[in-house]
Amino acid sequence: MKFSEYPYERPNLDQYKETVTALLEELKQDLTVDEERKLVQKFFDLEDQISTMASLVSTRHSIDTRDEFYETEQKFFNENVPHLQQYEQAFMKQLLESKNRAALEQELGSLLFDQAELAQKTFSPEIIPELQKLNNLSMEYQKLLSSARIKFKDGEYNLSQMRPFTQDLDRETRHEAQLVVSAWFEANEAEIDRIYDEMVKERHQMAVKLGYDNFVQLGYDRLGRTDYGPAEVKTYRDQIFRDVVPVVTELTARKGKRIGIEDPKSYDLPLQFTTGNPTPKGNSKWQLAIAKNMYEEMSPETGEFINFMIDRDLLELDAKEGKSGGGYCTYFPTFESPFIFANFNGTSGDVDVLTHEAGHAFQVYSSRHNIPSYRWPTLEAAEIHSMSMEFLAWPWIHGFFEDDTAKYKFSHLAGALSFLPYGVAVDEFQHGIYENPDMTPDERKAWWREVEKKYLPFKDYDDDAFLDKGTFWYRQGHIFGVPFYYIDYTLAQVCAFQYWVKSQEDHAKALESYINLCKLGGSKSFVVLLEAAELKNPFEQGTVKTIVKPIRAYLDNIDDTKL
Repeated sequence: MKFSEYPYERPNLDQYKETVTALLEELKQDLTVDEERKLVQKFFDLEDQISTMASLVSTRHSIDTRDEFYETEQKFFNENVPHLQQYEQAFMKQLLESKNRAALEQELGSLLFDQAELAQKTFSPEIIPELQKLNNLSMEYQKLLSSARIKFKDGEYNLSQMRPFTQDLDRETRHEAQLVVSAWFEANEAEIDRIYDEMVKERHQMAVKLGYDNFVQLGYDRLGRTDYGPAEVKTYRDQIFRDVVPVVTELTARKGKRIGIEDPKSYDLPLQFTTGNPTPKGNSKWQLAIAKNMYEEMSPETGEFINFMIDRDLLELDAKEGKSGGGYCTYFPTFESPFIFANFNGTSGDVDVLTHEAGHAFQVYSSRHNIPSYRWPTLEAAEIHSMSMEFLAWPWIHGFFEDDTAKYKFSHLAGALSFLPYGVAVDEFQHGIYENPDMTPDERKAWWREVEKKYLPFKDYDDDAFLDKGTFWYRQGHIFGVPFYYIDYTLAQVCAFQYWVKSQEDHAKALESYINLCKLGGSKSFVVLLEAAELKNPFEQGTVKTIVKPIRAYLDNIDDTKL
């Protein structure tokens, strides 16, 4: 069955509630372990049915935000999913109190129970109105950004389609592209400020209702983080500031020399080479054929996976009108199918997003037979699979870039390292926001610019007064939709760099470790997964410094002026 044939039917929530209520009553009886395990599986099956329908709606709505049917269905889920959380919570509470808990933990693993205990703290029927409001605000933000129509040169473009202009060889084109995109955001400034202001206040109110001081710890708990908190993350951010920011500042200066601009401005930073940035040498269909060959050669497991995806049309790759921006991977449990969503625009980002989202998709495909809670790990661990896959693709990357291969490898590695300061800036910004929820929109912008100057001291916005007052974060959807998620990309990047090092030494051995990590899914917490994969813990002092060393050596060994 192709993705287009996957049937959608709005779930009968009354029936769902009746079934779960009956299950809960059964669980209260004096049951054997086997009897209870069967009831637990029934609940998981119900969850999978709801999850599949919700994912189909979300995916089809993001493919075309103008589709009225799926917009209506998305609103249905926005309004009703928060109500369903109380049933899930009641089920998990029953499991936590079970006389068979020790035996169930032995069979299902202890993490399910650790996260269930955390979930008890993060939800109450009392916060359903805030959850509903946040769902609708997220949808407003997504729809606003996907509605962008920017007139530039001889055409009209959405935000994704503007990206190639920001990397153009002509400096004035890059400059003008930055200004017209900024002008669009400035025209929508009041609306974006309103959406975010309401989000912050709803989240703070939710935290207070649940007994937290503010949203910070609630945000961490909602992400299922069981083995670290804000203190560990601050220690990690400090390592990035100390050990990475100086290297990235040097790389930026080196880029300036490479592209012949002594004092590079913000609109110069996306350009990597005067000979042009590396680009894939064909369209999405051509790239997918290259990817198919790559994954078939990489391993039997990855070969089986890519053919499953292609045969069922589970990749939506091209940017088009009405389509949401960005890229993601989701999963339809009933069909045991991952799905990759992207917005190809002819830049090297096409290959990055294809390999990145394929890493997510391969991971969930590898652990699709796990119980629902263990199919995906927590977000920071999930990003290890995606970012590591970007590096594990290196031996085949020539197929996509041909003569641009050396350029791509240099800019990919340098770009991944250069991302770390931005990623932790987003995190520090959010800590400040939720620790001070009464900040005005103008104070938030000033706070962003302060954090940005700390971690990205080289970012000079020139005559773009709108960005210079602190609005770049407007375009970072994670800040709006999933607070405190963004640091996960940087934690995972530090782990993915370790796979890069391993693959330089022995690709087959690195791939074997990676596949084993994917099979574990979310059956262990972040730190325990690192131990299982023999990866260094980013929270431990000295880890970042150790990992930066071989990357810097590789980059210093390349004469980038000749690329």
